[in-house]
Amino acid sequence: MNDEQLLRYARHIMLPDIDLAGQEKLLAAHVMVIGLGGLGSPVALYLASSGIGTLTLIDFDEVDLSNLQRQIVHRTENLGEAKVESARKNLLAINPDCCINTANEKLDEAALIDRMSSVDVVVDCTDNFNVRFAINHACIATGTSLVSGAAIRMEGQIMVAEPGKANSPCYACLFGDAPDMELNCATTGIAAPVVGVIGTLQALETIKLIVGLGETLTGYLLTFDGRHQEWRKLKLPRNPECRVCGS
Repeated sequence: MNDEQLLRYARHIMLPDIDLAGQEKLLAAHVMVIGLGGLGSPVALYLASSGIGTLTLIDFDEVDLSNLQRQIVHRTENLGEAKVESARKNLLAINPDCCINTANEKLDEAALIDRMSSVDVVVDCTDNFNVRFAINHACIATGTSLVSGAAIRMEGQIMVAEPGKANSPCYACLFGDAPDMELNCATTGIAAPVVGVIGTLQALETIKLIVGLGETLTGYLLTFDGRHQEWRKLKLPRNPECRVCGS
């Protein structure tokens, strides 16, 4: 690291759990963020500012006025722009050292698998069950760690999957198949800080995976009830008959 980087990341380097070696791991890491909405915004902001060396941003949507209530990586002047380009510009304004790749398109499972070849961690910030299952399947196929978050109304949840670990269930172990009914913020609403809480935790879990810091949420589902300010941490068993990661 050069002198400017040592100063930029000084508060990380002071932490015994990260130190110089951990920060160098972050600088060498490649993280894919899928979805640049309410969850993806704090994820991308914190990963870029924390010094993740390469970010791949994937989203096919454009910035709309209704997004700005919670999607804090975008600005009013970005209205009508592709979310990946809006996010790229605003992230580089925070940390110009971050290498940012973008894909302004819907990616199918095969395309996701192809893009994951050089990725260390995938962060799922989408709001569509079918897409979530495709991301999970691609992560299992490539052996890529997955940090999955979701939020609706006043509630949120987060889980981590590390393919190949005996105690690590995948997204399909938890949910089986995609439900018939799809919930999203556009039809049910979302309290803005709730996605901030969950997205920030997704960024933290990503950093922990890369650095090897503490205990991650692998094998657990952490849920948040913003209405009553309650947290629950549930142990998740791996399903040996799971159609995605089962034997």
